[in-house]
Amino acid sequence: MLSAKSLFQEMLDDDRSFALFCSIAAGGESQGGWENARIAALAPRAEQALAPKIARHGADEDKHGRIFNALLRKRGLAPVPVPPDTDYTMILERHGIGLAHHRLSSDEPLTVPDIVTYLAHSRVTEQRASEQMRLLRRHFAHHPDLGRAVRMISDDEDNHLAYCHEELLRLARAGHGHTIRTTLRACALAEIRIYRDVSLAVMAHMGRILGWRWARSAALRAGIHAVYGFERLVGWRRMVTLRAPSTPDPLGGHATAAAEFA
Repeated sequence: MLSAKSLFQEMLDDDRSFALFCSIAAGGESQGGWENARIAALAPRAEQALAPKIARHGADEDKHGRIFNALLRKRGLAPVPVPPDTDYTMILERHGIGLAHHRLSSDEPLTVPDIVTYLAHSRVTEQRASEQMRLLRRHFAHHPDLGRAVRMISDDEDNHLAYCHEELLRLARAGHGHTIRTTLRACALAEIRIYRDVSLAVMAHMGRILGWRWARSAALRAGIHAVYGFERLVGWRRMVTLRAPSTPDPLGGHATAAAEFA
């Protein structure tokens, strides 16, 4: 039976597909850690109170990268090269989603509109991350090797999403509502297209590793295109709404450590 759980289980059971899965995840999380660290360092004077939260966001993402690498080490595996067509974070950057890396590599302080762009981009991508980790948590929360990692990362991604909601609402009240709405919509429509393309690429690489038959690969491709069709029609709207988090200041505390996975 072709289900999300069986598909993930098959990828987790094979060393080569597991190494690719963890390497893709670790690379994306580490890249997100670098981006957030640079944004925190370059935060404008008017948003200095936000800088520690951005830094916390980056520290969490960097921690997630270390966790995925630790999961590889536990199985005696090494990271593998990430195929360029599966590099979600870099593809988003190349398509102009979020703040450009050349901008973050400079020492010029960011502006408040830059912070709005960053938060809108994060609100969209953290929606995706939260949903993906909830899916893994639903099926693997009690897995002997993955359970703790999945639960910790899922909690963090939920906090990141809540923080984006809270800060965007604050900036909307400060007069940036129109920019936030237009930026969110543009990011969401671009993200769902890129997510489709990256999903197709990941499934193609996994299919070659696991020796999937043509019919199975075709069914998965059709499913990915169906999800994209739904998201392009109405699903993108879930990525652009804003609501106050149930727990205020979700990134105001201390980051949890990843030492238990070392």
